[in-house]
Amino acid sequence: MTLLPLNSVRVLDLSRVLAGPLCTMMLGDLGAHVIKVERPGRGDDSREWGPPFDATGASAYYLAVNRNKLSIAADLRRDGELIRRLASSAHVVVENHRPGALDRAGIRMAELLEANPALVWCSITGFGAGATRPGYDFVVQAESGWMAITGVPDGEPMKSGVALVDVLAGKDAAVAILAALAGIGRGASVARLISISLVDSARAALINVAQNVMVSGRDSGRWGNAHSNLVPYQLFHASDQAIVIAAGTDEQWKACALALGLERLASDPALSSNRGRIAERERIVAEMARAVKGRTAADLGRALDQAGVPNGRVKSVLEAIRDAGSASPVFGMPSSVGGSMRLPPPSLDQHGDLIRRLGWVAFEAPGGA
Repeated sequence: MTLLPLNSVRVLDLSRVLAGPLCTMMLGDLGAHVIKVERPGRGDDSREWGPPFDATGASAYYLAVNRNKLSIAADLRRDGELIRRLASSAHVVVENHRPGALDRAGIRMAELLEANPALVWCSITGFGAGATRPGYDFVVQAESGWMAITGVPDGEPMKSGVALVDVLAGKDAAVAILAALAGIGRGASVARLISISLVDSARAALINVAQNVMVSGRDSGRWGNAHSNLVPYQLFHASDQAIVIAAGTDEQWKACALALGLERLASDPALSSNRGRIAERERIVAEMARAVKGRTAADLGRALDQAGVPNGRVKSVLEAIRDAGSASPVFGMPSSVGGSMRLPPPSLDQHGDLIRRLGWVAFEAPGGA
C-alpha cells in the first residue's frame, strides 16, 4: 500500500475557526497525525456557527475544515503541561492566538523550538506578528483592496461569496510548513518559525490587479463579471441561463466569434489583438450579447467547446457539489491536494482520554486513526 506523503508527521493544532483548521486539515489529508486542542465546554468557535447543524448537532461550518483530526478539550493554563508535552514531540504546531496568550499560559514558542529541533511553528494572524486586532476575513477583504474591485461598477463594494482570505492564508500556511519540513528533511538550516497573516495573503492575491495599478499609476475599479485586461472575458445571458465566455488568446477570440456566427468581427483586423479588442470592448460585448441571447446555454457550450473556447454555465452550489462526486455531508468536499478522508470531524474532546493517556500513540490505538 502506498503511504500518504505526510504519514506520521505530527501536527498540534492550537488554531480555531477557518484559516488554521483548514491548514491542518490539508496536512491531515496528506497523512499527518493531527491533534486538535479546543476550549473545554465550547470548543472551536465554529462549532456554534450555524445553522445548519447535522443530526449530531455539529455545525456545517465546523465540519468543513476539521476531518482527519483527533480532538482533546484542554485549557491553556490548567493543561499547559500536557500541551507542552505534545508540542515537545510534534513536528508542527499551528496556532492563531492573540499575541501573548500562549506565553501567559506558559506555552512559550521559543523554548519549544529550542528544545525540539524538528519542530516547525506556524503562527497565523490577521494583520501580522504583534498586531492585536482580531483577524476576520470580512475586515481583511475590506482593507486589502478586494472589496473595492468586487461587484458591479455602479454598485457598492462587495465581498467574495466565500471567506477566501482565510482559505488563501490557510493554504499559504500549509505551503510554508511543507517547505520547512522539506528543508529539515534535507538537513538544511531553515527558519522554523513561520508567520502568516491574512492581510499579506490577501494583498499577494491581488496579483495582476495590483501590478496594473503599479504600472499604470491609476487605481483599479470594479469590473463586475468582466475583466480589466481581456476582451471577451465575462458573463453573458443565454436564452435560458447565464454563461461565461473567456477568450484568453487571439486564436480563441477568432474561434469564439466564428462559433457565435460573428464572422464580421472575426475578420476585422482591428480586433485581431487583445489591445485592439480592449479599445472596442463595448462594440464586441454588445454584438456578442445579441448573438448569445438567442441560443440556449447548452447549445452555446457545445459550439464553444467544439471551437476550443473556454466557457461554462453558471452553476449553483448544489450542482457543483454533485459534480464533485465524492463530496460528503460528514467529510465535506474532496481533498484538493490528492489526500484521503480517513477520520470524520471529531466531536469535542472525543479523543481526550486517549490523548491524555497515550499522547501521539493515540493514533495507533483502537478508536484513534
